[in-house]
Amino acid sequence: MRLTDFWQRLEQVFGAAYAGSVANDQVLTQLGGRTIKEALAGGEETAVVWRAVVAAYPERVPSRLR
Repeated sequence: MRLTDFWQRLEQVFGAAYAGSVANDQVLTQLGGRTIKEALAGGEETAVVWRAVVAAYPERVPSRLR
């Protein structure tokens, strides 16, 4: 998954304003206690980070984006 696709999906799920906050502030156990931005900056693959988002917010991510 390209990084631009990742950010588009995150914005679709959380909205343009809130997606940045989620990426900056929410620590996900699925990412080893890192935020989305920390995981991406640390070289984690976007698909791995996206799967962590889906696992952390299963009720928010529609099936078409999983």
